[in-house]
Amino acid sequence: MSPTTAAIDPAGPPLLQGVRIIAIEQYGAGPFGTQHLADLGAEVIKIENPAEGGDVGRAVGPHFFGPGDSHFYQSFNRNKQSITLNLKHPEGREVLRRLARDADVVFNNLRGDLPAKLGLTYDALKDVNPKLVCGHLSAYGRSGSRAAWPGYDYLMQAEAGYLSLTGEPDGPPGRAGISIIDFMTGTTAAMGLLAGVISARATGVGRDVDVSLYDVALNNLTYLATWYLNNGVVTGRTARSGHPSLVPSELYRTGDGWIFIMCNKEKFWGVLCEAIGKPEWTDHPDYRSFAERLKNREALNDALDAVLQGATTAEWLARFAGRVPASPVYDVAQALDSDFAAESGAVVTVDHPAGPIRTLACPVRAGAQPARPAPAMGADTEAVLRQAGYDPENIRALRDQAVI
Repeated sequence: MSPTTAAIDPAGPPLLQGVRIIAIEQYGAGPFGTQHLADLGAEVIKIENPAEGGDVGRAVGPHFFGPGDSHFYQSFNRNKQSITLNLKHPEGREVLRRLARDADVVFNNLRGDLPAKLGLTYDALKDVNPKLVCGHLSAYGRSGSRAAWPGYDYLMQAEAGYLSLTGEPDGPPGRAGISIIDFMTGTTAAMGLLAGVISARATGVGRDVDVSLYDVALNNLTYLATWYLNNGVVTGRTARSGHPSLVPSELYRTGDGWIFIMCNKEKFWGVLCEAIGKPEWTDHPDYRSFAERLKNREALNDALDAVLQGATTAEWLARFAGRVPASPVYDVAQALDSDFAAESGAVVTVDHPAGPIRTLACPVRAGAQPARPAPAMGADTEAVLRQAGYDPENIRALRDQAVI
């Protein structure tokens, strides 16, 4: 077996085996990011404050597997351990310091002003572990005028311009239907933590790694930002959820609904024309280039609608398959129940005290699959503390002081 083959062998060890992460996290963005790492084999020890009922995500309804165990919570916390620890108590912070001695990462997704107050920064912890990476995911960063501000995904979508880009031109501003900024910020945080760990293992020196919802939201503007910053172009909403400059790259009507077609390379325009029985459109003076199609977008869309309404979405997809980039427009149920989702193993089943539950597979395909459901609050407290050197009497004392 070649080294390359061995590296991607799904029967091999998890990619992040041996990486230990202490996560002071709750709700969505932070837990989403560390769940990626847990799925890939990192040991993620989730710290929950018993005085506040643990991760607030446990109470996010309306669907529950049991008390303190919502569907929402299960979506972000599989393959983790949970310990209860009150970091507002001096003894709780001392427990954290002991846990940090053997960790690669201490991560939090708290308000920007709290990590320093709770002793979660590199400066506060480097004396116990100079190789430690301290990750901070906040709304607006840990410095500046908004460090103490709370913030959430929808607010970022609003301020970063997303609502001005989403929806029909004559409709009200609209946000993305999912918390896309939370998820992208969590994923960005996971990338930053891994980069920090690689650096720390190479140099022996850790650091703080910061990401914020605001920075990620603004950074996602990418080419729209470049257009404005260099040419003063303010991009707005486009009908049919269309691309701002590439045509056809939007929704079209079929005989029984909608289809999304994306001819984002010139070659696909000719292939589409052949597939719909209009080969003469390939070199039509109004349609033969991206520039001409953009200029004549409305007329072209009307013409495409007229043709595409002659067959169903399924019939067009069968004709386009592998040739023209196109997709059906599904609701959530149709997306999850589709044949291709089943073929790709996108939905998996894990054992849970309430019975088997279905969940989404790790999107990184490297042999990683969810093995354990999200933990009950504090399920691993005693085991983790014993591993850190606490004996039963110490643990009982911490419990008596409401530290754990």
